[in-house]
Amino acid sequence: MKLSGLDANDVQVQEETTIHSGFLKLRHYAITHKLFNGGTSTVLSREAIVRPPSVGIILFDPSRQQVVLVEQFRIGPYLDNNDPWLLEVVAGISEPGETLEEVARREVEEETGYHVASLIPVADFYVSPGASNEKLKLFCALVDASEAGGTFGVSDEGEDIKVHVLSLDEAYDMVTDGRINNAPAVIALQWLKLRHHQPGYE
Repeated sequence: MKLSGLDANDVQVQEETTIHSGFLKLRHYAITHKLFNGGTSTVLSREAIVRPPSVGIILFDPSRQQVVLVEQFRIGPYLDNNDPWLLEVVAGISEPGETLEEVARREVEEETGYHVASLIPVADFYVSPGASNEKLKLFCALVDASEAGGTFGVSDEGEDIKVHVLSLDEAYDMVTDGRINNAPAVIALQWLKLRHHQPGYE
């Protein structure tokens, strides 16, 4: 239940302009919205990155208590003068006509070589709601981690992805000390840490 009573019907778009359309789509919006105490806001100028829904998948081997993560270059941390090679969950953006489950299976195969059948829903959240409409759905897939390793990725998309196998405890320690610091991996590993002893994960 909404606490405020406000929703999307209380927003008016005065103007919408496409600034850039490439790997990312950037649009400018001039909007007004109702205020909590009544009345209407001044016209707000906002830029937003517009992206299709995305997925993330944490691969977990319950018998070995290991997770399979991927490492690749990311421009964001590089621009922030930090290590740009991040340990992440498998992730990707949906294509038109694909279900999120289909995207998840495709991305797992492209980034790790695994063919996964069943997917366990984990979470569904906005990645950066102040700057983008991108919503990411997290899944968990159970795998045999003894088969993991190597480098993968779609070369036409410039992907260079290395597969790593870590114990769940080691991966979670990397979350707590900040070595794993990207939201999908943090959320997935925290979720798995809470649930990995429950039936179905052992």
